Amino acid sequence: MNRIKVTAIASGLAILGGVTWFYRRADAKEVAPYRTATVSVGSVKSTVSATGALDAVTTVQVGTQVSGQVAALYVDFNQHVKKGELLARIDPTLQEQAVQDAQAQLERAQATLSEAEAEYQRNKQLVDAKVITASEFGPIESNFEVQKATVKSAQIALDRAKQQLAYTNIYAPIDGVVVERDVDVGQTVAASLSAPKLFVIANDLTDMQILANVDESDIGQIKNGQPVQFTVQSYPNQQFTGTVQQVRLQSTTQDNVVNYTVVVGVKNTANKLLPGMTATVNFLTASADSVLTVPNAALRIKPTAQMLAAAGIGTTAPGDSTHRVARDSTQHRSANAPSGTRPSIATLWVMDSTGTAKPVRVRAGLSDGTRTEVQGKSLAAGATVVIGLNDPSATAAPEQAPAASPFQQQRGGRGGRGF
Repeated sequence: MNRIKVTAIASGLAILGGVTWFYRRADAKEVAPYRTATVSVGSVKSTVSATGALDAVTTVQVGTQVSGQVAALYVDFNQHVKKGELLARIDPTLQEQAVQDAQAQLERAQATLSEAEAEYQRNKQLVDAKVITASEFGPIESNFEVQKATVKSAQIALDRAKQQLAYTNIYAPIDGVVVERDVDVGQTVAASLSAPKLFVIANDLTDMQILANVDESDIGQIKNGQPVQFTVQSYPNQQFTGTVQQVRLQSTTQDNVVNYTVVVGVKNTANKLLPGMTATVNFLTASADSVLTVPNAALRIKPTAQMLAAAGIGTTAPGDSTHRVARDSTQHRSANAPSGTRPSIATLWVMDSTGTAKPVRVRAGLSDGTRTEVQGKSLAAGATVVIGLNDPSATAAPEQAPAASPFQQQRGGRGGRGF
């Protein structure tokens, strides 16, 4: 019986020891306090994004100058046409009648003119022979002149009627492709106030353009000749290229936002792009190649009291290293700053050989929205930087009132010293 008790006690102790060892081992595998990333060498491109619509460079609306019923259509959508080609015909019945009426009016005026001319010649001889007086000859001469003017007016009316008849034939004004047809045979069009639109012809779809709306805060970075990359929804995995051709001075305001139209020239030799497609445009404003880059999150780390203590920074008096590191980390905002702005001072928290995060002051340059260019003498490719905290209970170091940085005093306007 005693042996059974001893065995049970030994088994219990073994189990207790195993449980203790298990929990100690679990405690040893604590979650790392930081999320980290690696400093890498790469290229950074700063861009300005906008949206716009693709369209042909030259687009002509073809209308009609006469009213009537559409008698015939000779072209349809997507059809290539040549300048002067017959596109459609308006029913010419009324215009033909108008020509006939104008012709009759001209013949009547010519007959009246002939009679007035004969009378003028007879009375001219009589006035020359002093058979009749000049006052008697005056009305006859005046009537002759009036009839000549009447004939001229009738001729103009006839020419106008013939031109109106010619307008019943609709011809292509340019070479191009029919991208829109707004009428059908039998439809009546009225041209009393404005010319109705019958067709839209695009001159050449191998040369297209994007009319992009750029916000006023970004328009200063857009210049003629600037390279552009864009995508369309039909080909989301393909990048297309273009060039800025014009920055229009006219602005538009929508929802209290001022935008400017930027014209981007596009080559469409593969004919994949179609008029009306929505394009997401990225204007390349600056680039840097073979530079050190870090994730943007690494520049936004706000040091905790634990981080500062581990780095050997124990005071928080205004102007000391603790305050300077905290301020650089919290005030840095250049991760998405426009290109052309001067690099800003920031602090990276770099892991040393012992696994301790140490602050390293750097200059932050261009950003593509994901990664940012950084420069620093004590920073090298492959270094591990902190990009986040895994301990939600960590508290940020207290902030103090801003004070003049001793680093700014040492630079003395030379810029970049100490990096």
